[in-house]
Amino acid sequence: MSGACRYVALDLGAESGRAVVGHLAGDRIELEVIHRFANGPVRVRDSLYWDILYLWREAKAALQHCAATFPAVSSIGVDAWAQDFGLLGADEVLLGNPYHYRDRRTDGMVEEALRHVTPEEVYHTTGNPLKFQITTLCQLLSMVKANSPALRVAQTLLTIPDLFNFWLSGRKVCEATHVINTQCYNPVARTWASNVLGKLSIPQHIFPEVVLAGTVLGNLLPSVAQETGLAEVPVVTPACHDSAAAVVAVPAQAKDYLFISCGTWTVLGTEIEEPYIRPEGPPEGLWNEGGARDNIRFTCNITGLWIVQECRRQWAAEGETHSYDEITQMAAQGQPLASFIDPNDPRFMAVGDMPARVQAFCQETGQPVPESKPDILRCILESLALKYRQGKEAIEAALGRQMIAVHMVGGGIQNSLLCQFTANAMRLPVLAGPVEATALGNVIMQAVGLGHLASVEEGRELVRRSVPIQTYEPELPRAEAWEEAYGRFLSIS
Repeated sequence: MSGACRYVALDLGAESGRAVVGHLAGDRIELEVIHRFANGPVRVRDSLYWDILYLWREAKAALQHCAATFPAVSSIGVDAWAQDFGLLGADEVLLGNPYHYRDRRTDGMVEEALRHVTPEEVYHTTGNPLKFQITTLCQLLSMVKANSPALRVAQTLLTIPDLFNFWLSGRKVCEATHVINTQCYNPVARTWASNVLGKLSIPQHIFPEVVLAGTVLGNLLPSVAQETGLAEVPVVTPACHDSAAAVVAVPAQAKDYLFISCGTWTVLGTEIEEPYIRPEGPPEGLWNEGGARDNIRFTCNITGLWIVQECRRQWAAEGETHSYDEITQMAAQGQPLASFIDPNDPRFMAVGDMPARVQAFCQETGQPVPESKPDILRCILESLALKYRQGKEAIEAALGRQMIAVHMVGGGIQNSLLCQFTANAMRLPVLAGPVEATALGNVIMQAVGLGHLASVEEGRELVRRSVPIQTYEPELPRAEAWEEAYGRFLSIS
């Protein structure tokens, strides 16, 4: 890789992390993965945590590799998953390992919150209904109810990428693409949601300044620069929410398009300019999330390939290890359109015996029970595709717009079967690519923040020139079968 403009994208995912160097050269962007590392929950007694210091060590190892490999880098940016956070004390020291969003401490917290604040007030303040217990709001409420010593002495809350930004640059902020997801923020007033936080007795002084994607936070701290061997290069907030970063790299040209960012989670949606908030209440299953252009990603969040990942983990625990290529090959051999699950059923959220949960759901809903691994996997993938169509139709109904293109990005597009099923279910061509959307979006926003690119649109044009896009057309001979299957799916979802 040659040239002066190199950007280090630290991409922290719920299953793995990596460091990618992006090179901006003329009319193309090139990526080079320089470091990969595993990630996942760590159980201590009855609680699930993230091993945050391990992740920090791996991030520094990646920066050391950069310093040894490249003569210079232009900037560093961090993106990660949503909801989870670290708390800092008065001495700016981390007050314990951050909890994992699947930890059971938030059980019952939606109901507990609604004893103190109305659903209408939560929706009209935060832009989203109070439905999921994994939100930052519910996590903080669980700490209030437990009289958490850490919360009592905390001075600052930082989401996971914001925590890394602080350790890199010394600046404590929350980047805007994350704050709506916390459900602690008012996206219309652009302030923290003091009315909701106050009624839930959540301390408000812990919430820091909010900055936009593409903000230059300052140079790498001298101590980190010395330890890693890098110069004191700028630390830039990309779209710090990994799904928002992925959308930056969607090579869309039409306004009326859907994106599907597919990985552990699936985020399906489109871009709008202002939060979609209606007096009559929220549309079912649709959410306002922060976009990198100071806009809104209007989304449907779906429990994605996490279900497949947990099946794979369960089978490995039973002594049978399968690669993801083998998983796809097995699914192709499964019985087509036989049984379905609702991927957003709460049972599919937590760690556990996922194959048994798939079978139990099918049995409880009066469907044929998939017995073999191929049948279980095909059931999951077809159900995801049908859930995507349900989300598409909900977005179209809410906005009164007909979507004309579907762009699918992220690691999930390596599952060609899921891409084809999505085209079949959507009845639209699916344009798959790029795989490395999150890293590309991270790099683009760093370049925009430094003035090396004029806009996100210019970055998307570079993606179109740089990355092959594969088109999956609906299989017309199967159209009637998929329509019938969609009707059955709606009856159980």
